[in-house]
Amino acid sequence: MTPDPPPTSSTDRYARQILFSQIGPEGQKRLARARVLLVGCGALGSVSADILVRAGVGFMRICDRDDLELNNLQRQVLYNEQDIADQLPKALAAARALARINSTVQVEPLATDVDHTNIERLGNDVDLLIDGTDNFETRYLVNDFAVHSAKPWIYGAAVAATGMSMTILPGRSPCLRCVFPEPPPADMNPTCDTVGVMAPTVHHVAAIQATEAIKLIVGDHNALNRNLINIDAWSLRFSRIDLSAARTPDCPCCGRRDFEFLDGRRASEASVLCGRNAVQVHIDAAVNLQKLASRLTGVPELTVRASDHLLRIAVGSSYGIALFPDGRAIVKGTDQPETARTVLAKYLGC
Repeated sequence: MTPDPPPTSSTDRYARQILFSQIGPEGQKRLARARVLLVGCGALGSVSADILVRAGVGFMRICDRDDLELNNLQRQVLYNEQDIADQLPKALAAARALARINSTVQVEPLATDVDHTNIERLGNDVDLLIDGTDNFETRYLVNDFAVHSAKPWIYGAAVAATGMSMTILPGRSPCLRCVFPEPPPADMNPTCDTVGVMAPTVHHVAAIQATEAIKLIVGDHNALNRNLINIDAWSLRFSRIDLSAARTPDCPCCGRRDFEFLDGRRASEASVLCGRNAVQVHIDAAVNLQKLASRLTGVPELTVRASDHLLRIAVGSSYGIALFPDGRAIVKGTDQPETARTVLAKYLGC
């Protein structure tokens, strides 16, 4: 017996969600008109994207600079082993998965690094931004852009069994730099690669982020979180830090309106990827992956694998290079920008 095709009516698809009075038919229409920028589609980003696409958000732009690794599959729900075999960047693999979940949602995948040169172009036509990043520099950039353009955004972080989230409404709530004026020092900033991360932690935080996004979209601003939420998923402890007094005219971003990350004054050309033992380097020009693969194939110490979206180069057992068509390279096996540049110069001449 042939199974029935999936329902095409939005009333059928979202029936249980529409029954929830805080959303209802009008809220569902607002969701369908909403445009969201997801900055980073790793652990938090993949769960948030999954929830929001199932909820019927009309347009989602997914930006992620990274490629997929086997250890991602433990917590990054949109990906599978075939995506790794196909050498897909995360953004493209996410879009492929989301299209199978809800073909009525428009997903725009961009395998790119969000930085001060492109965030305005990427964010000007969206209603809100969601944090799926793994480093404070990008978060401060998103915060600068959001405050400058008066767009709401939702911060999130997860490591080990702990997580936090904060909803930022420019002009009406403290911004990220009101709470965290400067990035924490490296010895005070645990990462997934140093202390691990539980998938349930990710789901707790991403569920909060997605819920806040839905509240923003349907217009229920009175129900928005106005605190910094802290979660310990192992002990099941939840706490809220009152931020009512955190907004200050001395804040470099929303107080003094000094957008040093958006202006590029605090941008780094080579960035150490959080807890990855890897460095991202921007090369000046776009790269023809197939031509470069042909040139490098046969070099004794190199193992080269190429696709249309990604070129992987293993340098013996010491380093790995993931090269993207837009001229970004992620050098794995070092946390020193100078070493990363030396490896690229030796094999790529750049």
